[in-house]
Amino acid sequence: MAANNPAPPPTGDILSMLPELSPARAPGHGMSLEETYEDLRKHPLFMTELDENPDEENAEMLAALQALAYEGTPLENSVNFKEQGNECFREKRWADAKEFYGKGILILAGEELRRKKGLKKKVKKANEIKEIKPEAEQKKEVLGEKEVQYHENAEEEEVNDDPEEVKKEKALLETLYVNRAACHLELRNYRSCTLDCSAALKLNDKNVKAFYRSAKALLAVEKIAEADDACARGLEIDASNAALKALASEIVKKNEHYIRKKQWEQQRAEEARRKEKLLDAALKTRNIKLRATGKPPEMEDAKVELYPDPLDPESSLAVPTLLLYPVDYETDFIKGFNEQECLEQHFGYVFPLPWDKEGRYSSNTVECYAETASGGLVKVGKKASLLKVLSGGNVEIVDNLLKIFVLPKNRAEAWVKDFKAQKVKLSQNK
Repeated sequence: MAANNPAPPPTGDILSMLPELSPARAPGHGMSLEETYEDLRKHPLFMTELDENPDEENAEMLAALQALAYEGTPLENSVNFKEQGNECFREKRWADAKEFYGKGILILAGEELRRKKGLKKKVKKANEIKEIKPEAEQKKEVLGEKEVQYHENAEEEEVNDDPEEVKKEKALLETLYVNRAACHLELRNYRSCTLDCSAALKLNDKNVKAFYRSAKALLAVEKIAEADDACARGLEIDASNAALKALASEIVKKNEHYIRKKQWEQQRAEEARRKEKLLDAALKTRNIKLRATGKPPEMEDAKVELYPDPLDPESSLAVPTLLLYPVDYETDFIKGFNEQECLEQHFGYVFPLPWDKEGRYSSNTVECYAETASGGLVKVGKKASLLKVLSGGNVEIVDNLLKIFVLPKNRAEAWVKDFKAQKVKLSQNK
């Protein structure tokens, strides 16, 4: 027995072995993976959905591939897919139903494209016979009143479309579009739903179901005006339609809610603008500097603001403040340090510190510093108001947060010296 060895890899330029493509289909050079994928999807062999504007080459190939894929006429096959889709829909298998309706749409839309391009239908040649023999390689079908037979390899011929058959295909295609739209609606594919409804209305501009489902999808994405228009158009056709009337009432309620929501949002936006304007004026009046780095710390809703009423220009400034204990790597956070208050007032409840077992931190035994805008340090008086500290022009508030370093007096001098040395080192490395 010969060894079952794998076939050797092909040699030479594999592209030269393939059929020559039209210029529109020639492989592009320098195309990205996404561009190559999209280009492949335009080819009928790789289509997952029908191209709305295929070229003539694709229209012919679509028709040929559909003929190969299914036995029977396009109408028969599409009816079968519709029935399978209906069964899935009844069982609430929306995704499966969508796929079956889509297969029917692909067939009939392909027929529409073929006719639009002026191409005739291709069928296998058949000979009229008087008696049908049950040979396995033979098939039979009825054309008008004539029974015919043909072989699998029979030649094809072009025939004109039967007007009655075309009419039935268009009606079925319309139904398939609105049915698939119903699936998209259940699956919350709202844009796809409106596209299928639009396709159905191009075939029949009086399809009430298409207007209803389109309005439902538009309402779901809060396109109130468009939903109202679609619903109104449907009611113009069928004024007594219960589903459309109920939807019209729902649209009115949703519109009222939408108006109230917009008014509330506008009020909030106007209030925010006024707060910002008043705060800017208060900061300029007090000569207080704010700076943003683009990387603010997480402080929930804490921020520099006028307190107690941000909309009252007579309110005081409140500043989020971080107390740092650098020699012990600990911190405390004051959410709203009022401009009229001083550090000593806050130390009254901050001290004693739970981790300070040696009792090194008290209002009388600590020194406080703040970093200046130039990167240096300024000593902060424990009895000085926050307004006095900030309005001097040296200290700035960064990202809505003021930082104050708190140190035991016996460690302060060494820490300040080290801080300045680190700053010098950083500046030299830049």
